[in-house]
Amino acid sequence: MKVDLPTPVSTEEIKIDVREIEGILSSPPMKLPVWPGAQVKLPDGRMLYIRAIQDSDIKPVLGYLERVMKVEKDFYDIVGVRVYGEVLALVRKRLKDPFTFVGLVDGEWLGFANGRVWDKDVAVSLHTLTFSRRAKLGWPMYYAKTYYAMEMVKVQEWWSTFESYNGWRMAGLSMAQPTKPWPQYQHELGGAKIFYVNQDTWQGRLKDYCKQIIGDDLVRNRRGDFLQRRSRDDAGADQLCIRQGPARA
Repeated sequence: MKVDLPTPVSTEEIKIDVREIEGILSSPPMKLPVWPGAQVKLPDGRMLYIRAIQDSDIKPVLGYLERVMKVEKDFYDIVGVRVYGEVLALVRKRLKDPFTFVGLVDGEWLGFANGRVWDKDVAVSLHTLTFSRRAKLGWPMYYAKTYYAMEMVKVQEWWSTFESYNGWRMAGLSMAQPTKPWPQYQHELGGAKIFYVNQDTWQGRLKDYCKQIIGDDLVRNRRGDFLQRRSRDDAGADQLCIRQGPARA
């Protein structure tokens, strides 16, 4: 927008360094705790290793998501598109205070979970995505990011929504999550209903959710943090590998 000047000026154009603009567009990050990694034994006996996404993961993850977004069933297409944008936003720094986890089984990327911190009181679940049927990967992936928000960031509420029926059954129904009044409260993913967990519910009945559903808990060290439990045979387990072929959904 241009407005007539109220007084003569020495110059009518000012050169601006875009780095100064970036300082305005990208807000300073909060000081969030580092996710140390965790493992849980799946019902089929395999070990699921959940770690934070690494810079080296970004390119192969985006490449695979390009295939996922073409799978026109179970909402994988819209979830794939949205997750692609969220992963790209990590690089472009256009997502406020995100936390992004990948789930690896024998080094193969089979699970994804992410969210972001709204403020000191609220964290928002974004997506949980799995690529192995009947392995119950979604439960521990969703639990891990919920644990991070409630136990490590220590927010008062965890807000989720669910694009797919399986997602709602896995966490919305299984955790008996109530909803905020709608449309007064809308989730940032399409304005959908907000399902939520608060600290009372978390401490009272959901903190042991992973063990209840999977039969095993995420491994912790003596200080109470999660500890990566790997044998010598698992030395390369934290290296993300994506199998070739069509996207599995």
